Amino acid sequence: MKKVTGIGGIFFKCKDPNKVKEWYNNHLGLDAGPYGASFEWRQLDNPEKKGLTQWNVNTETAKNYEPSAKDFMINYRVENLEALVEELKKEGVTIVDNIETYEYGKFVHILDIEGNKIQLWEPAGE
Repeated sequence: MKKVTGIGGIFFKCKDPNKVKEWYNNHLGLDAGPYGASFEWRQLDNPEKKGLTQWNVNTETAKNYEPSAKDFMINYRVENLEALVEELKKEGVTIVDNIETYEYGKFVHILDIEGNKIQLWEPAGE
């Protein structure tokens, strides 16, 4: 079973998200709106299929990283999220919440062995 298929996004906390976004825009050309910046790419094994990787920052007090105490969260793209979650449960991995479905895909959060919160994402239409 193929598990992770790529990086779906990188998110981190900072003191002033607007200033950080402005810095990244001014110095690295990263134009991040309210939901961050999206990087579009094509899959190596199927160049007809596009993918997105998201970059965004949050305030230092953002709660969406909990229960992890870390200032970052990585989103991994996966295939067949439901089957993967069942497999992870059998392996004793901590599943933080229930799978949620949106127009752009399905999401769930897990914790790694050191308590880092990880977001798993099955993009819609894959």
